[in-house]
Amino acid sequence: MSDPSVRRVDFGYVIRPAAETGTGHPAVVPVLGYLIDHPQGRILFDTGMGADPDVDARYQPRRRDLPDALADLGRTVRDVDIVVNCHLHFDHCGGNPDLGRRPIFTQRAELETARSAPDYTLPELVDAPDLRYELLDGAAEILPGVTVLPTPGHTLGHQSLVVRRGDGTVIVAGQSHPGASAFAGDVATVRARSEGHPQPLVPPPEWVHRLLRFDPKRVVFAHDSAVWIP
Repeated sequence: MSDPSVRRVDFGYVIRPAAETGTGHPAVVPVLGYLIDHPQGRILFDTGMGADPDVDARYQPRRRDLPDALADLGRTVRDVDIVVNCHLHFDHCGGNPDLGRRPIFTQRAELETARSAPDYTLPELVDAPDLRYELLDGAAEILPGVTVLPTPGHTLGHQSLVVRRGDGTVIVAGQSHPGASAFAGDVATVRARSEGHPQPLVPPPEWVHRLLRFDPKRVVFAHDSAVWIP
């Protein structure tokens, strides 16, 4: 069986307002998905941005819709067999309504929050006709060598995808971290703690250790074009 490939999908970008960046200045933030071509099916991790007047006023998105984004990779919506959203905020599940009747692997806690918490997401993205959720309560291998792993933090039900290949594991980490530098910081803290550093270092989430046990060769993110490598 050939190795699965992991390719980036460009869904455009948003302008994060100064109040959210911590720098006093707005920032351009990419919105990225990933297409995993597996011998037993194609997985789309995140599906782009939904549209809403309030969202547009706040984040000034420049969207690339799902068909155009997939066309960059020589694929169409019909080629997608499985959907995984890292979480259900508007900028990660915008294309879900176009992907009905396919399994959408989602942590149960994430779907419950998306349906109940005010202003959490755009409801029409979550409960569009023909959406078919496969609810998870933890880790699950969804295809041989491809595992969904809970990575809560940004949201209670956030999840990442572990893709094992012959040349090393790729982790599609979504928004588990703001980007590669933040992930590198957690990895450095794990190392320092393991070496008995005397300073009272704040431990990273336990799931960081679980990710590292897969010995990743690449970790990619939803809002950062940089890639972490060991």
